[in-house]
Amino acid sequence: MTDRDVEVGVFLVLMTGVVLLGFGAARWRRPADPYHLEEWSVGGRAFGNWTIWFLLGGSMYSAYTFIAVPALTYGVGAIGWFAVPFAIVTTPLTFIFTTRAWSVARRHGFLTHSEFAAARFGSPGLGALVAVTGILATIPYVAVQLISLQAVLRTVGFGGEWPLLAAVTLVSICTFRSGLRAPALLSIVKDVLLAWMLITAALMVAMYGGWGSAFRGAATRFAATPNPADGLLLPETGHLGFLTLVVGSALAIFAYPHALVGMLAAKDRDTVRRNAAALPVYCMALGLMAMLGVFALARGVTPADGDLNTVVPRLIHEYFPSWSAGVAYAALSIAALIPAAVMSIAAANTFTRSLYRTYLRPNATPEAEAWTSRWVSLIVKFGAAALILAVDPAFSVDLQLIGGVLILQTIPAVFLGLLTPWFHRAALTAGLISGLVTGLVMLWDIPKLDGSGRVLAEHFGGSSWSLGDGRSVYVGVVALGVNLIVTVLLTLLVRAAGVRDGNDGTRPDDYHADAGDPYLKRLDELIDGLPTGSSGAPSTRQRVP
Repeated sequence: MTDRDVEVGVFLVLMTGVVLLGFGAARWRRPADPYHLEEWSVGGRAFGNWTIWFLLGGSMYSAYTFIAVPALTYGVGAIGWFAVPFAIVTTPLTFIFTTRAWSVARRHGFLTHSEFAAARFGSPGLGALVAVTGILATIPYVAVQLISLQAVLRTVGFGGEWPLLAAVTLVSICTFRSGLRAPALLSIVKDVLLAWMLITAALMVAMYGGWGSAFRGAATRFAATPNPADGLLLPETGHLGFLTLVVGSALAIFAYPHALVGMLAAKDRDTVRRNAAALPVYCMALGLMAMLGVFALARGVTPADGDLNTVVPRLIHEYFPSWSAGVAYAALSIAALIPAAVMSIAAANTFTRSLYRTYLRPNATPEAEAWTSRWVSLIVKFGAAALILAVDPAFSVDLQLIGGVLILQTIPAVFLGLLTPWFHRAALTAGLISGLVTGLVMLWDIPKLDGSGRVLAEHFGGSSWSLGDGRSVYVGVVALGVNLIVTVLLTLLVRAAGVRDGNDGTRPDDYHADAGDPYLKRLDELIDGLPTGSSGAPSTRQRVP
């Protein structure tokens, strides 16, 4: 048996086990009412500390971390490190905002940011606009996961488009059947396999001279390229672009619908706070993966067919023992499939709650909501697959950053709305539209360049806007600035004109509610954590009118 046979064999065995586990997840602590949307999409809001820890790691630290970021540090060097500080900055933001979001969502039964925005500002139209923006921003993020999965499959030896479509089909069926329970259970497997891969990678680097040798080798290779913007250190003109990428990405990441799904699955407020505080642990894995891009460059690893997303899989193939390479391939594949599943669930919830139930079928039963979300989740995944077949980004991270330009425009209505109801609903709507138009116009006008600066395409070539003097700025931050200016000015104007505002459907104490609150809806059975009826939690289902 050849080394390639061992790699492929271990990979297929592990992936077969993952698929079977995903199907079986539907029976994991099966609830009495499995066809309720809350059961399918957020696990009945009953996950405990360990389950939420693995679920958040599985959905937030995705193939973006393990494939896209190393490809960026391999291709351009220092600028790729923006992902590390932005991941660190998200921790205090998550701790502050997500706990408030969890409380108000539990008290009112919200599943999405868009539902909250509609209730907070008394505007179903604003909620619908936030919903559409969230869905459109999520699809490119799902595409990042599928591009990464395709890179792994190509390295394993499954070229062409059919392996990707087959994988998408399998994960779609698992998600359709098991909902959030499938990615929650598989996240545990993913973290175990990834821990093994990271340990193997660290030992591999030590065997080949350590990080000092890797950085020296990478510096030599960057010095030989014609691109003045690459290198291990940022050029003088690169600081603004780096800073705006960090700030924009930090604000955007937990505005995505799928970030809220993982937190809403928590059984109580303390579970949210503990896991938000512990998230920086995953930053160590992110930093190590970014350095692997540098190591791959120093060792002269060549991406398959010029696709930089294959850098890490190719590194694994060339330097890992064959059986360990198979384990690593499976880990990377699961790291792509889990967030793709969670993102599709979140986008489906957003459609169902803010568009389908609001405008198409106001009297939809919980069962009808659940079935609608199941089918929409399929559309989202296959829509993302169609997107990656239609576009060819230089770096897959560009798709996530383009999605970030869109999702950043929901910040005033969603994140700032968690702190204050001061903004007027009409101003928020106008600001969101202004930000979207600004962002899309700027993205349209960015050309796609190769390493030497030659224009490959006239439009949608990235997410950083050139200022003409060698400096650039992340489009999302500029568009958000326009959004905030329009929102604040119009709020002042319409309030001065006496225009009636919408009714705030929330109360101040909603943002501090916890599991013992008699107004919260509580399940009869918990997946983990508290037993039935403990902590004074009512065992019957009820919702505040």
